[in-house]
Amino acid sequence: MPASDCSLSTDSLHGDAVGRLYGEHHGWLLSWLRYKLGSAHLAADLAHDTFVRVLATRAQAGILQPRAYLRTIAHGLAVNYWRRQDIERAYLDLLATLPADLAPSPEERLLVLEALHQADAMLARLSHKARRAFLMHQVDGSTYAEIALELCVSDRMVRKYVAQAMLQCLALAAAD
Repeated sequence: MPASDCSLSTDSLHGDAVGRLYGEHHGWLLSWLRYKLGSAHLAADLAHDTFVRVLATRAQAGILQPRAYLRTIAHGLAVNYWRRQDIERAYLDLLATLPADLAPSPEERLLVLEALHQADAMLARLSHKARRAFLMHQVDGSTYAEIALELCVSDRMVRKYVAQAMLQCLALAAAD
């Protein structure tokens, strides 16, 4: 059997397993999300995104606790949604303080929000200390010595944390 035929049958088996998982647990997941989120529309969106993620991860049919698996994925998606909402709310609150003539256009707002979401995703990939060190250095203007004292690490470790964050920024910029 050619390799392409083998992958085709594997894709088909995976699709069948996800289809069964969907059929058996979609209603439950939708109810759970509706209860957690208080919104039928948002629950439907996140339930859909959960199964898209299952398809993308190519998880095998041997999932021992499918509801726990789905709940974990859906919870992560909900946390990401809430974080995005917090970012958007903070940005819109900031814009509300600007005089009307300085307010950005809707297109500029969208571009800024997209950049903020990308920066948040980049920072989320860092360890807590690396993220904190980077933000203290870039946003607060703290020196490496001040950051080291705050985080209870050496100056050398602070340099390493900031370098890790800068590499993430470069990777993000290169991806665009």
